[in-house]
Amino acid sequence: MGEAVTRVNAKRDHRPKVTATGHRRTVGSRRRVWIRRSMIAIGLVAVLVVGGVVADYYYLGSLVNRVKVGGLQSAGATENILLIGSTDRCALKVQNKAYGLCADGVTGVNSDIDMILHLVPSTGKVSLLSIPRDLFVPNARKIGANKIDAALYEGPSQLIDAIEEDFAIPINHYIELNFDTFANVVNALGGVKMYFPVPIFDQESGLNIERSGCYDLNGYHALQVVRARHLQIQPSPSNHDPRSWTFETLSDLARIRRTHEFLRVLAAKVATRGLSNPLVDQSIATSVLPDLTVDSEFSESAMVSLARTFAHTQISNVAQFTYPVTNVETGSLLYQGYYYGDVVFPVQPSGVEAVDHIFDVANGDNSFTGEALPKPPTVRVTVENGTGVANQAAAVADPLRAKGFDVVSTGDVTSNGPVSETVVWYGGSPPPANGDWTSPDLAAAESVLSQLEGPAVLGYDPSEVTAGSEVTVQTGTGATVKPNPATTTTTLKKSKTSASKTSTTPGVASSITTSTAYDPPGIKGNGDFTAPSSVNPSLEPWDPRACNAAGTGPA
Repeated sequence: MGEAVTRVNAKRDHRPKVTATGHRRTVGSRRRVWIRRSMIAIGLVAVLVVGGVVADYYYLGSLVNRVKVGGLQSAGATENILLIGSTDRCALKVQNKAYGLCADGVTGVNSDIDMILHLVPSTGKVSLLSIPRDLFVPNARKIGANKIDAALYEGPSQLIDAIEEDFAIPINHYIELNFDTFANVVNALGGVKMYFPVPIFDQESGLNIERSGCYDLNGYHALQVVRARHLQIQPSPSNHDPRSWTFETLSDLARIRRTHEFLRVLAAKVATRGLSNPLVDQSIATSVLPDLTVDSEFSESAMVSLARTFAHTQISNVAQFTYPVTNVETGSLLYQGYYYGDVVFPVQPSGVEAVDHIFDVANGDNSFTGEALPKPPTVRVTVENGTGVANQAAAVADPLRAKGFDVVSTGDVTSNGPVSETVVWYGGSPPPANGDWTSPDLAAAESVLSQLEGPAVLGYDPSEVTAGSEVTVQTGTGATVKPNPATTTTTLKKSKTSASKTSTTPGVASSITTSTAYDPPGIKGNGDFTAPSSVNPSLEPWDPRACNAAGTGPA
């Protein structure tokens, strides 16, 4: 879990002191809660810990660290839990040189894993959306843009605000685990088995598989697998020098793909182990919970209730998506005079479609509230050329106007850098620290974003919105607007085993499939970007996977 690249003037930033305070309940009657399975039978480590293994006694919940988190929304018919893998070495009770030592200055606090767990209690449906750590967004920091993983540097509330403001995804609860939590979960389950098809090596994570086969992974070695994003693959059986092996090119996207597979393997181990045994439950809980942090509003009773509801969830029925992105191919991104290293930009329309699909949002509805988005004629829009490309503002404004939006003006602004993403700016009040967020301006911005193609994202900043407008579109590299062909019917594939979902959608065909993503005109053939990533990629031939029952080969 490497560090995110932050602004070169980061010394002026001050890390807020967010204290994870332990919270103990008075143990009146030790009321037993027998839970037959982990809520995370789907394979999500953090919820396994918080849900299924907070069994036996409610008082085990007192072992969990709790922190006050702002920006959380009230849960309704559905619930979204933000799962974070933190790189905070200084929070580890036992320092490990393999992770980097706090005493040696490895003090970065980033969210290397950002996953949103979507739960529908009425149906028992579970789905998961991963957000790549290097995704560049406008509201990562209070002072402005950065990679999404850098938001945690300013505390969990800032990370939640960034997700809600830039992706219109409401967050109801927060769970944070660190290196120790992850390793302890695996160790408490007795380790896991994974099959490695070919020798692979990652110098950064320490992963070193010298021959193919099934391996028993303890917590430390499992962490090497899910941390590996600088993977090298043996090109031929005769080459035994790992440092000369071929590098994988997808970095964090490949890491997410392998993490999803690891979670499936872990889920299978949970299912075979069975958490109906209170002694097993308590052993796992006491090993893991002290290294876990949750928001202070996530009560033991709420955790156990969710655990009961989702006790029989099957991993094969869970959609595991990754927000589609494009890699910026110019090297370190130059943005407003600062360099941010390797970054990725969100891709539309695939990004909006992925959010709507995995969170069961109907076409034309607000992904934050579920209500209908405002109709185009009611949305006042300004389009500003943010790249210096001749006539780009008009090229975006004219088709938006043809779709019915009230485009009140166009103009030019100073470019943020040689390569940039389109930002749909909106204003109004920001998410409150306490209480639900109702934002007509966010809904108006969503309505506009749903019609854009290429690298594009929402952004909250009232100062960026032109007077007289509700929304200001600042165009970026490769910005285009969706065409308006006849209505088409498309099939959205959620997973290999789940039922397909058919929807009738005006505009271009949906980009959501199991292995491909729509390549919009502004990205296709543009040397500044790679092709959009898949939302649900298949494993590559070199990726580790489940072992068969005999432990002798792949499942």
